[in-house]
Amino acid sequence: MDDWTAGIDTVLCDLDGVVWLAHQPIDGSVEAIAALRASRRRVLFVTNNSAATLDDHEQALAAVGIPARGDVVSSAMAVTQLVQPGDRVLVAAGPGVVEAVTQAGAMAVINTGQTLTDPVDVVVVGMHRDFDYDRLAVAASAARSCGRLIGTNTDSTYPTPEGLLPGGGSILAAVASASGVEPVIAGKPHQPLASLVASMLVTEPQPFDPKRVVMVGDRPETDGLFAARLGCWFALVRSGVSVAGDVIEGETHVDLDVADLAEVARRLVA
Repeated sequence: MDDWTAGIDTVLCDLDGVVWLAHQPIDGSVEAIAALRASRRRVLFVTNNSAATLDDHEQALAAVGIPARGDVVSSAMAVTQLVQPGDRVLVAAGPGVVEAVTQAGAMAVINTGQTLTDPVDVVVVGMHRDFDYDRLAVAASAARSCGRLIGTNTDSTYPTPEGLLPGGGSILAAVASASGVEPVIAGKPHQPLASLVASMLVTEPQPFDPKRVVMVGDRPETDGLFAARLGCWFALVRSGVSVAGDVIEGETHVDLDVADLAEVARRLVA
């Protein structure tokens, strides 16, 4: 066992490619989470999936046998740190972003592709399956006018049992290109979500200690850099976007490189 693994009391788990593929559990993942929790480790699910509401995430996990009430944090939730109460926010994203914008005390204006009659203060872009040319035109025009563009994440794809599909980052890239506005990113690996996660791990007797935390993910450029931002350990699993044999590019440091979440649990629960 690596020395650092003995001190881990919190496991941050990505969802897509780590726990499941399109809500189909990866072999051993449900049992791995149960084993980690049985060993008195907290498991927090940290996802760049901004389309789903918090309740949707929790119900989807419960449906595969993973209780998750209070243990999910998404890139949509991190948007609350980037909008102000009273802002008019054009939402080119899913219900999760609408929920977050509303909770921040801002007004969500849904991008239907129809010309806006009133200006907005900021545009938020995330994954939504009804994205089309008209919605692109409205989002880009609004972003140019207000000069503020927020992306929930830059993930260009996400893994499914049938292979990779376009992700919210692909939509964001189109809006950023058409508007000429540089987006601020809420989700992994950026600071808004990192700050939110760190705040959730603070308890009254104990401050946030990144060396007691490991981030488990399938994307070095997202999950690995997120771990670096938090200052915690990074476990790369090869069950999603990264598969066995893929070469890790860039300077992302990997502390544990294993097949899947089940193997992570075996290393931690000895």
